Amino acid sequence: MALVVYNTLTRREEEFSPIDPSNVRMYVCGPTVYDLAHIGNARPVVVFDLLYRLLKRRYPRVTYVRNITDVEDKINAAARANGESIRALTERTAKAFHEDMAALNALPPDHEPRATEHIHDMIAMIQTLIESGHAYVADGHVLFSVPSMPEYGTLSRRNRDELVAGARVEVAPYKKDPADFVLWKPSAEDDPGWESPWGRGRPGWHIECSAMSAAHLGETFDIHGGGLDLIFPHHENEIAQSVCAHGGRPFVRYWMHNGYVMVNGEKMSKSLGNFFTVRELLDEAPGEAIRLALLSAHYRQPLDFTRELLAQSKQTLDRFYLALRSAPVDDAADPDPDPGLIARIEAALDQDLNTPQAIAELHEITTQLNKARAAEKARLRATLVAGGALLGLLEGDPEAWLKGGARPGSLTDDEIEAMIARRIEARRNRDFATADNIRDELLAQGIHLEDGPGGTSWRRG
Repeated sequence: MALVVYNTLTRREEEFSPIDPSNVRMYVCGPTVYDLAHIGNARPVVVFDLLYRLLKRRYPRVTYVRNITDVEDKINAAARANGESIRALTERTAKAFHEDMAALNALPPDHEPRATEHIHDMIAMIQTLIESGHAYVADGHVLFSVPSMPEYGTLSRRNRDELVAGARVEVAPYKKDPADFVLWKPSAEDDPGWESPWGRGRPGWHIECSAMSAAHLGETFDIHGGGLDLIFPHHENEIAQSVCAHGGRPFVRYWMHNGYVMVNGEKMSKSLGNFFTVRELLDEAPGEAIRLALLSAHYRQPLDFTRELLAQSKQTLDRFYLALRSAPVDDAADPDPDPGLIARIEAALDQDLNTPQAIAELHEITTQLNKARAAEKARLRATLVAGGALLGLLEGDPEAWLKGGARPGSLTDDEIEAMIARRIEARRNRDFATADNIRDELLAQGIHLEDGPGGTSWRRG
């Protein structure tokens, strides 16, 4: 079945057809590294990691580029507020970002360029735009001339008044048009700056992604992704810069955007203070549970992220891992997954990354596994593992998952095993009251026991 994706540019679902099937090229806007990543930052990482995994199954090579913005006014302000150097801030927060996204089972991109590594490319692109009449120098700034591109606004589909109002750009006297936006701006002595034909300064945000994507993927590539909030002005401005700098050649074939993250029904916003950092959530739940929560809604729909959703996602994974633990691992047989069941998961993902349906298919496989006869379990187990891998899930050891997640002050594994041994001894002596008391004591500590033919197993929950 062909992969179908929703293209923001055309406002319709389209069958994906790469420019070069031997090398699919994708760019996703990455973080501005001035603070810890919040759950809204994590959603596009997880969504496009899923797409990356899917593409890698289909094509011999996928080149995935996700940038790091390490020069930006928010970084300058945060460094001053923290009393640390810009380099120390960006290195620290970039490291934290990598750790947090790895905890969500997100694969690293093939290339992760930093804006400060591509200043020369930005200056060269800006010079080209000036020479072609699409940009101009004014009062130490270089600005893109929006009226020079009649197609400006095609992605966001905003009219002239909406473009000016929505851009929230500075209305400066040196602008020829209110919608014009900055490509290069002067830097104060205490701000980062680079020498350029227009004086010491630094790039505007939008030109960074245009230059980095061209350097690593070429002038025209297949997929550009990011959050819905980036459609305007960021992605609209990227198109303008890139198309005009490259002689009118197309920039991107498919534009894909994930929906907003809500928190308890309200749009997540740092200004409202209603946001979760990934780091704090990792103190409450495993990264895989956060990943499943982010995939629980279709990527284009708003996602209401709550602690209840996170707990529900953890319980769902408990169910999957319990089924895996209950099924024997037959290394000798090493059965192949059921192709029909895997095809159903792939079909869901092929329909514009329909993760709710794909997760429902995992539930169905789990139900079959729990009900299966011993002879059928090994293949269904392999199918559940393979199906989970399509979504970046169920890649851990079931025993480690079910026994993991100990909180400070909780019972250690050895203490739990000792209590289970006492319970077994009590049952052997027909002291069922003591055995029940031990079970209740463990349950009060969040430890669930499962008695079976092979003995007593346990899990944290």
